[in-house]
Amino acid sequence: MSNTRFVATLFDGRGNPNKVTVAFTMALNARMKGHDTTLILMAEAVELGQPGAIDLDIGAPFEPVDALLGRYRELGGKIAICSACMQHNGFTAQDMVPDYAIITAPQVIDLLMEAGGSLQIT
Repeated sequence: MSNTRFVATLFDGRGNPNKVTVAFTMALNARMKGHDTTLILMAEAVELGQPGAIDLDIGAPFEPVDALLGRYRELGGKIAICSACMQHNGFTAQDMVPDYAIITAPQVIDLLMEAGGSLQIT
């Protein structure tokens, strides 16, 4: 997970589809520009780490989040889930997409401190 050039942190889940859409749009655009990119799901956003949980569409000019996620992942974009947030919200690693990284608070700090740029969506 180290050496990520762009880190986006998302704190809202499905209850705020606008913020979710913007986070995935920006992460995808960073990846399309060639930046090594990680999107960290924190707080309520950890619910988005479950398989099939990203079925949001706020309409034009934005793409549906599942389409954004698909393109982001195809281009090598990474998703990380805050382990403490996951546990606090009643989830386990088995509830999450298997290839999403489960990371600790110190790892979140390392990613942010080592990144060339970041976007905090709170």
